[in-house]
Amino acid sequence: MRVFKKFAAACAMALSTVCWADPGLTDTSITIGMSAPFSGPNGAYGEDMRQTIQSYFEQLNKSGGINGRKLQLVALDDGYETERTVANTRSLINEKNAFALLSFYGSSPTTEAMNTVFGPAKVPLVGTISGAETLRQPISANPNSRYMFHVRASYADETEAIVNQMVSIGLRSIAVFYQNDGFGKAGLDGVTAALKKHNLTPSAIGTVERNSLNVNAAVQSIAKGNPQAVVMVTLYKPTAAFVRAMKRAGQNPMFMTLSPVGTEQLVQELGPEARGIGISQVVPYPWNDIVPVVRDYQKLGAKSGNYSYYGLEAYLTARTMVEGLRRAGRDLSREKLVTALESMNGTDFGGYRVNYSGTARHGSRFVELTVIGPGGKVLR
Repeated sequence: MRVFKKFAAACAMALSTVCWADPGLTDTSITIGMSAPFSGPNGAYGEDMRQTIQSYFEQLNKSGGINGRKLQLVALDDGYETERTVANTRSLINEKNAFALLSFYGSSPTTEAMNTVFGPAKVPLVGTISGAETLRQPISANPNSRYMFHVRASYADETEAIVNQMVSIGLRSIAVFYQNDGFGKAGLDGVTAALKKHNLTPSAIGTVERNSLNVNAAVQSIAKGNPQAVVMVTLYKPTAAFVRAMKRAGQNPMFMTLSPVGTEQLVQELGPEARGIGISQVVPYPWNDIVPVVRDYQKLGAKSGNYSYYGLEAYLTARTMVEGLRRAGRDLSREKLVTALESMNGTDFGGYRVNYSGTARHGSRFVELTVIGPGGKVLR
């Protein structure tokens, strides 16, 4: 009998450490998966996010983790390619045993991953650098949307703010330069819908392929219309190439772009030529230490002043995940994490609120317009 009791006790101890209901959990750790570009023309975005999240997790782990468990980040490079993102998501769930997912990148990649991998697997993803409506379908229309928790505002929110500002100062001839993928098309749709509210349509349209800098056809098409303004739904390298080419063509419209462009990356790429470009932002000003959540972000150990919008967004995404894990409690499961996130209706991280419910996943609708000033300084 004593031998049996010892054997039973040993089995119970083993089960308590390795046999949790969902993968990625042990008595002492939670594995979180991430897929983003860490190489190629958009690698700077992913690196900024990963470094911020890793620093935040290290900070938490030093103070005991979440409900007694430390967070482990497994981040895979997808190069901003849809097929690689889908493959990474499968690997994170099936091979790396990620309990949940965090901070993906891109509209088309994340939409495909949601509908083919993490949605059907019922693995929640908190935060993606995308405002596309394809990721914001009602749960009643697409059950996979239940596992996509947004933190940022939508592209419709951003483009409406941009268009309203342009129209308010008397601009009527507004062109669109967009990336030919889910991100760009969502932005084009947003601009078109916002213009329609003012009885306007895009005066000209040009496009560029993802991960390409071939903007010549777009410049020719848009320059013909001699627009007063151009809304650019592109990332920093094609944006820079387009702005330079337009100026060489004798075109100097107001240039506006959306938050995914990467403010700091665009300034670095264009140098003095970035001055005057307007950018919509979906998180607070990263250099304003008066806002509590910004001050918390700045304490992560980044070199003084070396802050960024991408870094702050990654921090807010990670804060959202951590709050969900805390609310889910020690007896953790993926389903309990989903339920806990759904309870975060009006959660304030100190100057930035997220809102979820049993049917809503929109997170925040915060949008602020900024402009690049002298010396690359971002002005509000």
